[in-house]
Amino acid sequence: MKVELAVEPLGSWIETNGKPLIIAGPCSAETEDQLVETARQLKALGAVHVIRAGVWKPRTRPGSFEGMGEAALPWIQRAKAETGLPFAVEVATPEHIELALKYGVDILWVGARTTVNPFNVQEIADALRGVDVPVLVKNPVNPDLALWVGAFERLAGAGIKKLGAIHRGFATGEASKYRNIPMWQMAIELKSIFPQLPLIGDPSHMAGKRAYLNELAQMAMDLNYDGLIVESHIDPDKAWSDAAQQLTPTAFGEMLDHLQIRQVESQNLEFQSFTEQSRRSIDNVDRQIVEMLAARMALVERLAEYKRDNNVTLFQPERWKEILKTRTELGQKLGLYPELVEEIYKIIHMESIRKQTEIINSAVQGA
Repeated sequence: MKVELAVEPLGSWIETNGKPLIIAGPCSAETEDQLVETARQLKALGAVHVIRAGVWKPRTRPGSFEGMGEAALPWIQRAKAETGLPFAVEVATPEHIELALKYGVDILWVGARTTVNPFNVQEIADALRGVDVPVLVKNPVNPDLALWVGAFERLAGAGIKKLGAIHRGFATGEASKYRNIPMWQMAIELKSIFPQLPLIGDPSHMAGKRAYLNELAQMAMDLNYDGLIVESHIDPDKAWSDAAQQLTPTAFGEMLDHLQIRQVESQNLEFQSFTEQSRRSIDNVDRQIVEMLAARMALVERLAEYKRDNNVTLFQPERWKEILKTRTELGQKLGLYPELVEEIYKIIHMESIRKQTEIINSAVQGA
Protein backbone atom coordinates (compact mmCIF):
# COMPACT_ATOMS: atom_id res chain seq x y z
CA MET A 1 0.00 0.00 0.00
CA LYS A 2 1.41 3.38 -1.00
CA VAL A 3 1.92 5.88 1.83
CA GLU A 4 1.41 9.53 0.99
CA LEU A 5 4.33 11.76 1.93
CA ALA A 6 3.28 14.68 4.14
CA VAL A 7 6.68 16.31 3.78
CA GLU A 8 7.48 19.59 5.51
CA PRO A 9 9.15 22.21 3.29
CA LEU A 10 12.93 22.39 3.51
CA GLY A 11 12.75 25.94 4.82
CA SER A 12 10.72 24.82 7.83
CA TRP A 13 13.63 22.86 9.32
CA ILE A 14 16.75 24.55 7.93
CA GLU A 15 17.19 28.23 7.07
CA THR A 16 19.07 28.86 3.82
CA ASN A 17 17.70 32.33 2.97
CA GLY A 18 16.40 31.06 -0.34
CA LYS A 19 19.76 29.64 -1.42
CA PRO A 20 20.54 25.97 -2.14
CA LEU A 21 21.19 23.92 0.98
CA ILE A 22 24.93 23.25 1.32
CA ILE A 23 26.10 20.32 3.44
CA ALA A 24 29.85 19.73 3.66
CA GLY A 25 32.41 17.97 5.78
CA PRO A 26 34.83 15.06 5.85
CA CYS A 27 33.95 11.60 4.64
CA SER A 28 34.98 10.34 8.08
CA ALA A 29 35.51 11.87 11.48
CA GLU A 30 39.09 10.66 11.98
CA THR A 31 40.40 12.70 14.91
CA GLU A 32 38.98 15.48 17.05
CA ASP A 33 41.39 18.07 15.65
CA GLN A 34 40.73 17.03 12.04
CA LEU A 35 36.96 17.27 12.46
CA VAL A 36 36.90 20.52 14.43
CA GLU A 37 39.39 22.31 12.16
CA THR A 38 37.52 21.20 9.03
CA ALA A 39 34.27 22.47 10.54
CA ARG A 40 35.91 25.79 11.45
CA GLN A 41 37.23 26.34 7.93
CA LEU A 42 33.91 25.41 6.36
CA LYS A 43 32.09 27.79 8.72
CA ALA A 44 34.48 30.56 7.63
CA LEU A 45 33.29 30.21 4.03
CA GLY A 46 29.94 31.68 5.05
CA ALA A 47 28.08 29.42 2.62
CA VAL A 48 27.78 26.10 4.47
CA HIS A 49 24.53 25.39 6.32
CA VAL A 50 25.27 21.92 7.74
CA ILE A 51 28.45 19.98 8.58
CA ARG A 52 28.55 16.30 7.70
CA ALA A 53 30.86 13.59 8.99
CA GLY A 54 30.93 9.81 8.79
CA VAL A 55 30.97 8.17 12.22
CA TRP A 56 29.96 4.66 11.21
CA LYS A 57 31.39 3.72 7.79
CA PRO A 58 29.90 0.60 6.20
CA ARG A 59 32.62 -0.70 3.87
CA THR A 60 32.38 -3.27 1.12
CA ARG A 61 35.09 -5.46 2.66
CA PRO A 62 36.40 -5.81 6.23
CA GLY A 63 39.79 -4.36 7.05
CA SER A 64 39.08 -0.88 5.72
CA PHE A 65 38.56 2.03 8.09
CA GLU A 66 34.98 1.68 9.31
CA GLY A 67 34.66 4.85 11.37
CA MET A 68 35.42 5.82 14.95
CA GLY A 69 31.92 5.08 16.15
CA GLU A 70 30.65 6.56 19.42
CA ALA A 71 34.12 7.93 20.22
CA ALA A 72 33.64 10.57 17.49
CA LEU A 73 30.31 11.86 18.77
CA PRO A 74 31.78 14.13 21.50
CA TRP A 75 33.97 15.69 18.77
CA ILE A 76 30.79 16.58 16.92
CA GLN A 77 29.46 18.23 20.07
CA ARG A 78 32.60 20.35 20.26
CA ALA A 79 32.49 21.25 16.55
CA LYS A 80 28.83 22.25 16.89
CA ALA A 81 29.61 24.42 19.90
CA GLU A 82 32.48 26.18 18.11
CA THR A 83 30.76 26.75 14.76
CA GLY A 84 27.08 26.99 15.68
CA LEU A 85 26.29 24.82 12.67
CA PRO A 86 24.04 21.73 12.78
CA PHE A 87 25.56 18.30 12.10
CA ALA A 88 24.47 15.42 9.87
CA VAL A 89 25.53 11.81 10.35
CA GLU A 90 24.79 8.54 8.54
CA VAL A 91 22.93 5.90 10.55
CA ALA A 92 22.38 2.27 9.64
CA THR A 93 20.95 0.69 12.80
CA PRO A 94 18.60 1.60 15.67
CA GLU A 95 21.68 1.74 17.94
CA HIS A 96 23.26 4.36 15.66
CA ILE A 97 20.08 6.43 15.88
CA GLU A 98 19.96 6.23 19.67
CA LEU A 99 23.59 7.33 20.02
CA ALA A 100 23.38 10.08 17.40
CA LEU A 101 20.35 11.64 19.06
CA LYS A 102 21.92 11.24 22.52
CA TYR A 103 24.88 13.37 21.40
CA GLY A 104 22.75 16.00 19.69
CA VAL A 105 23.17 15.14 16.01
CA ASP A 106 20.70 17.34 14.13
CA ILE A 107 20.14 15.52 10.82
CA LEU A 108 20.34 11.82 10.02
CA TRP A 109 20.88 10.23 6.66
CA VAL A 110 20.33 6.69 5.44
CA GLY A 111 23.17 5.45 3.26
CA ALA A 112 22.98 3.75 -0.12
CA ARG A 113 23.90 0.34 1.28
CA THR A 114 21.06 0.60 3.79
CA THR A 115 18.42 1.90 1.37
CA VAL A 116 18.90 -1.21 -0.73
CA ASN A 117 17.57 -3.40 2.11
CA PRO A 118 13.89 -2.89 3.06
CA PHE A 119 14.38 -4.84 6.31
CA ASN A 120 17.05 -2.37 7.47
CA VAL A 121 14.99 0.62 6.38
CA GLN A 122 11.98 -0.66 8.32
CA GLU A 123 14.12 -1.11 11.45
CA ILE A 124 15.28 2.48 11.12
CA ALA A 125 11.73 3.70 10.53
CA ASP A 126 10.51 1.85 13.63
CA ALA A 127 13.36 3.28 15.71
CA LEU A 128 12.45 6.81 14.56
CA ARG A 129 8.74 6.52 15.32
CA GLY A 130 7.74 9.52 17.41
CA VAL A 131 11.09 11.30 16.84
CA ASP A 132 11.07 14.75 15.22
CA VAL A 133 14.33 14.81 13.26
CA PRO A 134 15.15 15.45 9.57
CA VAL A 135 16.05 12.27 7.69
CA LEU A 136 17.76 12.25 4.30
CA VAL A 137 17.76 9.08 2.21
CA LYS A 138 20.43 8.27 -0.35
CA ASN A 139 19.45 6.36 -3.45
CA PRO A 140 20.17 2.62 -3.31
CA VAL A 141 23.51 1.44 -4.70
CA ASN A 142 21.78 -0.25 -7.63
CA PRO A 143 19.41 1.64 -9.95
CA ASP A 144 16.13 0.50 -8.41
CA LEU A 145 13.67 3.37 -8.07
CA ALA A 146 11.15 1.23 -6.17
CA LEU A 147 13.63 0.71 -3.32
CA TRP A 148 14.20 4.45 -3.04
CA VAL A 149 10.48 5.20 -3.12
CA GLY A 150 9.80 2.41 -0.62
CA ALA A 151 12.30 3.85 1.85
CA PHE A 152 10.44 7.17 1.91
CA GLU A 153 7.10 5.41 2.26
CA ARG A 154 8.39 3.43 5.25
CA LEU A 155 9.76 6.52 6.97
CA ALA A 156 6.61 8.49 6.23
CA GLY A 157 4.59 5.60 7.63
CA ALA A 158 6.54 6.01 10.87
CA GLY A 159 5.49 9.65 11.05
CA ILE A 160 8.71 11.27 9.79
CA LYS A 161 7.80 14.50 7.98
CA LYS A 162 11.19 16.20 7.60
CA LEU A 163 12.42 14.13 4.68
CA GLY A 164 14.84 14.71 1.83
CA ALA A 165 16.51 12.69 -0.92
CA ILE A 166 20.23 12.48 -1.65
CA HIS A 167 21.15 11.52 -5.21
CA ARG A 168 24.63 9.96 -5.14
CA GLY A 169 24.64 7.99 -8.40
CA PHE A 170 24.39 4.28 -9.11
CA ALA A 171 26.73 1.32 -9.48
CA THR A 172 25.76 -0.33 -12.76
CA GLY A 173 28.85 -2.30 -13.72
CA GLU A 174 29.22 -0.19 -16.86
CA ALA A 175 32.49 1.51 -17.71
CA SER A 176 32.40 5.20 -16.80
CA LYS A 177 34.72 8.00 -15.81
CA TYR A 178 32.56 8.41 -12.72
CA ARG A 179 32.65 6.27 -9.60
CA ASN A 180 28.86 6.02 -9.68
CA ILE A 181 26.93 6.82 -12.84
CA PRO A 182 24.57 9.74 -12.10
CA MET A 183 21.54 8.46 -14.06
CA TRP A 184 19.89 11.85 -13.60
CA GLN A 185 16.61 10.57 -14.99
CA MET A 186 16.19 8.35 -11.90
CA ALA A 187 16.28 11.34 -9.55
CA ILE A 188 14.00 13.30 -11.87
CA GLU A 189 11.51 10.43 -11.79
CA LEU A 190 11.64 10.35 -7.98
CA LYS A 191 10.91 14.08 -7.97
CA SER A 192 7.95 13.54 -10.28
CA ILE A 193 6.54 10.96 -7.82
CA PHE A 194 7.18 13.16 -4.77
CA PRO A 195 7.29 16.77 -6.07
CA GLN A 196 7.43 18.22 -2.56
CA LEU A 197 10.50 16.14 -1.57
CA PRO A 198 13.75 18.16 -1.33
CA LEU A 199 16.42 16.73 -3.65
CA ILE A 200 20.11 17.07 -2.78
CA GLY A 201 22.95 16.21 -5.14
CA ASP A 202 26.00 14.28 -3.93
CA PRO A 203 28.68 14.98 -6.55
CA SER A 204 31.42 13.49 -4.34
CA HIS A 205 30.08 9.93 -4.57
CA MET A 206 29.11 10.32 -8.21
CA ALA A 207 32.56 11.56 -9.16
CA GLY A 208 34.97 9.49 -7.12
CA LYS A 209 37.59 12.04 -8.18
CA ARG A 210 37.72 15.71 -7.29
CA ALA A 211 38.38 16.67 -10.93
CA TYR A 212 34.73 15.91 -11.79
CA LEU A 213 33.06 17.60 -8.83
CA ASN A 214 32.45 20.97 -10.46
CA GLU A 215 30.66 19.62 -13.53
CA LEU A 216 28.44 17.31 -11.47
CA ALA A 217 27.58 20.00 -8.92
CA GLN A 218 26.70 22.40 -11.74
CA MET A 219 24.51 19.78 -13.39
CA ALA A 220 22.60 19.29 -10.14
CA MET A 221 22.03 23.04 -9.90
CA ASP A 222 20.96 23.22 -13.56
CA LEU A 223 18.36 20.53 -12.80
CA ASN A 224 16.99 22.68 -9.97
CA TYR A 225 18.17 20.50 -7.09
CA ASP A 226 17.53 21.91 -3.64
CA GLY A 227 21.12 21.57 -2.49
CA LEU A 228 24.45 19.75 -2.45
CA ILE A 229 26.29 17.48 -0.03
CA VAL A 230 30.04 17.50 -0.66
CA GLU A 231 32.96 15.85 1.12
CA SER A 232 35.61 18.29 2.40
CA HIS A 233 38.76 17.55 4.42
CA ILE A 234 41.59 19.80 5.66
CA ASP A 235 44.15 17.40 4.11
CA PRO A 236 42.30 15.26 1.54
CA ASP A 237 45.29 13.28 0.31
CA LYS A 238 45.82 11.94 3.83
CA ALA A 239 42.15 11.14 4.45
CA TRP A 240 41.47 7.71 5.91
CA SER A 241 38.62 7.09 3.44
CA ASP A 242 37.62 8.41 0.00
CA ALA A 243 40.72 10.58 -0.28
CA ALA A 244 40.48 11.09 -4.05
CA GLN A 245 37.05 12.71 -3.99
CA GLN A 246 37.45 15.17 -1.11
CA LEU A 247 38.23 18.89 -1.41
CA THR A 248 39.96 21.21 1.01
CA PRO A 249 37.55 23.80 2.44
CA THR A 250 39.34 26.45 0.37
CA ALA A 251 38.89 24.48 -2.85
CA PHE A 252 35.30 23.80 -1.92
CA GLY A 253 34.69 27.51 -1.45
CA GLU A 254 36.15 28.19 -4.90
CA MET A 255 33.83 25.57 -6.38
CA LEU A 256 30.82 27.23 -4.77
CA ASP A 257 31.95 30.63 -6.06
CA HIS A 258 31.96 29.31 -9.63
CA LEU A 259 28.56 27.61 -9.45
CA GLN A 260 25.86 29.21 -11.59
CA ILE A 261 22.56 29.25 -9.72
CA ARG A 262 19.77 29.66 -12.24
CA GLN A 263 16.17 30.70 -11.71
CA VAL A 264 13.26 28.37 -12.32
CA GLU A 265 11.36 31.00 -14.32
CA SER A 266 12.02 34.36 -15.96
CA GLN A 267 9.76 37.42 -15.96
CA ASN A 268 11.16 38.45 -19.35
CA LEU A 269 8.13 38.52 -21.69
CA GLU A 270 10.22 37.78 -24.77
CA PHE A 271 11.67 34.72 -23.04
CA GLN A 272 8.21 33.54 -21.98
CA SER A 273 6.86 33.92 -25.51
CA PHE A 274 9.80 32.09 -27.04
CA THR A 275 9.55 29.30 -24.45
CA GLU A 276 5.85 28.80 -25.10
CA GLN A 277 6.37 28.67 -28.87
CA SER A 278 9.31 26.26 -28.51
CA ARG A 279 7.31 23.94 -26.27
CA ARG A 280 4.48 23.81 -28.79
CA SER A 281 6.99 22.87 -31.47
CA ILE A 282 8.47 20.18 -29.20
CA ASP A 283 4.98 18.81 -28.53
CA ASN A 284 4.39 18.52 -32.29
CA VAL A 285 7.69 16.71 -32.82
CA ASP A 286 6.96 14.38 -29.89
CA ARG A 287 3.60 13.50 -31.41
CA GLN A 288 5.33 12.63 -34.68
CA ILE A 289 7.87 10.47 -32.82
CA VAL A 290 5.10 8.50 -31.11
CA GLU A 291 3.20 8.12 -34.38
CA MET A 292 6.35 6.83 -36.10
CA LEU A 293 6.98 4.38 -33.24
CA ALA A 294 3.44 3.06 -33.67
CA ALA A 295 4.04 2.70 -37.44
CA ARG A 296 7.29 0.84 -36.78
CA MET A 297 5.58 -1.56 -34.38
CA ALA A 298 2.87 -2.24 -36.96
CA LEU A 299 5.61 -3.30 -39.39
CA VAL A 300 7.18 -5.46 -36.68
CA GLU A 301 3.87 -7.21 -36.08
CA ARG A 302 3.48 -7.96 -39.76
CA LEU A 303 7.04 -9.28 -39.93
CA ALA A 304 6.40 -11.46 -36.87
CA GLU A 305 3.46 -13.12 -38.62
CA TYR A 306 5.69 -13.99 -41.59
CA LYS A 307 8.39 -15.34 -39.27
CA ARG A 308 5.78 -17.46 -37.52
CA ASP A 309 4.37 -18.82 -40.76
CA ASN A 310 7.85 -19.65 -42.07
CA ASN A 311 9.19 -21.05 -38.79
CA VAL A 312 11.92 -18.41 -38.44
CA THR A 313 13.48 -17.32 -35.13
CA LEU A 314 12.49 -13.96 -33.67
CA PHE A 315 15.95 -12.73 -32.74
CA GLN A 316 18.51 -12.48 -35.51
CA PRO A 317 21.84 -11.23 -34.12
CA GLU A 318 23.34 -10.00 -37.39
CA ARG A 319 20.29 -7.90 -38.19
CA TRP A 320 20.34 -6.41 -34.69
CA LYS A 321 24.06 -5.53 -35.01
CA GLU A 322 23.33 -3.84 -38.35
CA ILE A 323 20.46 -1.78 -36.87
CA LEU A 324 22.54 -0.67 -33.89
CA LYS A 325 25.51 0.28 -36.07
CA THR A 326 23.64 2.17 -38.78
CA ARG A 327 21.29 4.03 -36.42
CA THR A 328 24.04 5.21 -34.08
CA GLU A 329 26.15 6.33 -37.06
CA LEU A 330 23.19 8.24 -38.49
CA GLY A 331 22.47 9.81 -35.12
CA GLN A 332 26.09 10.90 -34.78
CA LYS A 333 25.98 12.57 -38.21
CA LEU A 334 22.88 14.45 -37.05
CA GLY A 335 24.59 15.69 -33.91
CA LEU A 336 23.18 13.14 -31.45
CA TYR A 337 25.23 11.30 -28.86
CA PRO A 338 25.73 7.66 -29.98
CA GLU A 339 24.90 6.51 -26.43
CA LEU A 340 21.50 8.19 -26.64
CA VAL A 341 20.59 6.52 -29.93
CA GLU A 342 21.89 3.18 -28.69
CA GLU A 343 19.79 3.30 -25.52
CA ILE A 344 16.67 4.30 -27.46
CA TYR A 345 17.08 1.44 -29.91
CA LYS A 346 17.73 -1.06 -27.14
CA ILE A 347 14.32 -0.15 -25.70
CA ILE A 348 12.69 -0.30 -29.14
CA HIS A 349 14.32 -3.67 -29.78
CA MET A 350 13.10 -5.11 -26.47
CA GLU A 351 9.58 -3.98 -27.28
CA SER A 352 9.87 -5.50 -30.77
CA ILE A 353 10.93 -8.85 -29.29
CA ARG A 354 8.08 -8.68 -26.77
CA LYS A 355 5.54 -7.94 -29.49
CA GLN A 356 6.81 -10.71 -31.78
CA THR A 357 6.84 -13.20 -28.91
CA GLU A 358 3.26 -12.26 -28.11
CA ILE A 359 2.18 -12.92 -31.72
CA ILE A 360 3.88 -16.31 -31.91
CA ASN A 361 2.61 -17.40 -28.49
CA SER A 362 -0.95 -16.45 -29.37
CA ALA A 363 -0.73 -18.64 -32.47
CA VAL A 364 0.64 -21.57 -30.45
CA GLN A 365 -2.08 -21.23 -27.82
CA GLY A 366 -4.75 -21.16 -30.53
CA ALA A 367 -3.44 -24.29 -32.20
